[in-house]
Amino acid sequence: MSKNILIGGAWPYANSDLHLGHIAGLISGDVLARYFRTKGYNVMYVSGTDCHGTPITERAKKEKKNPKDIADYYHQRDKKTLEGFDFSYDLYTNTDTDFHKQAVMKMFRKIYDNGYIYEKTEPQPYCEHCQKFLSDRELKITCPKCGTETKAEQCDNCQYVPTIEDMKDGICLECGSKTVLKDNKNLYLELSKFQKAIEDYVKENDALWRVNAKNETNKYLKQGLVDRAVTRDLDWGIDIPVDGYEDKKMYVWIEAVLGYITATMKKCEETGKNWEEYWKEEYNPTIYMVHGKDNIVFHSIIFNALLMAMKENYHLVNTIVSSEYLNVNDEKISKSKGNGVPAIELAEKYGSDVLRFHLINNGPEKKDSNFTIDALIATNNGELLNKFGNLVNRTLKFKGLDVLPDGKLNEEIKEKIKETYNKVGQDIEKLEFKLASDKAMELVEVANKYYDEQKPWIQRKENVEEFNNTIFTCATIIANLSNIFEPFMPRACVKIREYLHIDEKTWDLIIPKANIKLENIETLFERM
Repeated sequence: MSKNILIGGAWPYANSDLHLGHIAGLISGDVLARYFRTKGYNVMYVSGTDCHGTPITERAKKEKKNPKDIADYYHQRDKKTLEGFDFSYDLYTNTDTDFHKQAVMKMFRKIYDNGYIYEKTEPQPYCEHCQKFLSDRELKITCPKCGTETKAEQCDNCQYVPTIEDMKDGICLECGSKTVLKDNKNLYLELSKFQKAIEDYVKENDALWRVNAKNETNKYLKQGLVDRAVTRDLDWGIDIPVDGYEDKKMYVWIEAVLGYITATMKKCEETGKNWEEYWKEEYNPTIYMVHGKDNIVFHSIIFNALLMAMKENYHLVNTIVSSEYLNVNDEKISKSKGNGVPAIELAEKYGSDVLRFHLINNGPEKKDSNFTIDALIATNNGELLNKFGNLVNRTLKFKGLDVLPDGKLNEEIKEKIKETYNKVGQDIEKLEFKLASDKAMELVEVANKYYDEQKPWIQRKENVEEFNNTIFTCATIIANLSNIFEPFMPRACVKIREYLHIDEKTWDLIIPKANIKLENIETLFERM
């Protein structure tokens, strides 16, 4: 029976173009999806654009547009960008679809009926000029800890998280008026009820988690889980399926994470599959959540609490795949600094394979990393062009060679190929993607060393049988590199399989057919 794998990539906000930092935080999901598919597992890889919430409404106000227009525009931009980087989602959707809205409303109502959502009245910043309650993102205050003027969600200078009392006499960002505190009625998720269950879950499942995921999750657990508002005063978002809350919308953090389930449901509805295979305990799925470190607690704590609150035998998230931050030229990516170049522009200029491999091999897997064009060029020219591309070129385009010779595979090389499958696969499953890409590249180096030692340009003249063995052995390495590098550089791997007439990907030793025509062989990488 095939193993069930669910991979969820974080949902980007539909308020700006994706930059390389987004790609670096999400690409682990595609590595996992491509690897497990090549292994023959039953994979569902989903994500989408987060179309609701304050960032979208703020952008709409600035541009004097409808929030839906903003969301639709950036959803298409996000989709184009992710396709440009060859992300292989089974479904990339968005939170503004009718399917998602209706499914999430049913889940919300289920949690409410199970007694985990309750009504509460408490003070909230209110702008008398705009005549509306404000979220923390819509309010400017002076930080009581360091004195910096900042948005009320978190101090930009010292990271202090303001309390409701701190927001008294704040400034409305829309009109500039001073706010007051006024009682407001909202619904709250009783997150505190899940403290013990989530503590137990973390102890049982954090063996493969990154250090940042463990630390951030345990920090919140140590502080004690606090109930969170699930409704807010907006006119753009998903309706609340509870009487008396017709004037409010669902908080984006609750409906966005439930999107992993609704996207699975939608894809399975389209393909005739059973969505429960990826989510219910009886099918024993493995669930990966892939995102940046600023999204950890939404997946390790809140999402799992929602799954438990539905009381429908959901399997909890097994593995949190959380990256650190990617800087550009030693600076944090920032609109004001102008270093957040749209990722799609870089993919179109430099090629997706080169950027993918570079971000996997040099990215923010365990610590913040720095991206420069010089480093990208070094990866392309040094690793990919001179090693990988050169191996393919000098083997399959050997002067005067029209067909792949019928040779004998070197036994030591055969064992090295098998060993590489095993080591690279183990590292991917341990979330050690940099190590996995290094070990894949080691096989390229083994092949080049073997080629140089055999000297096929001399063998061709002096011993044709040895020449045939050398070329066939190197071609066999190249054929298997098309499987091993599939999670990292899919476009190059497709080309190799076309050159060698290989029909399917597999995570096991493959032997190319002898006497196939070697034609239309192009260089895999261009010098930068």
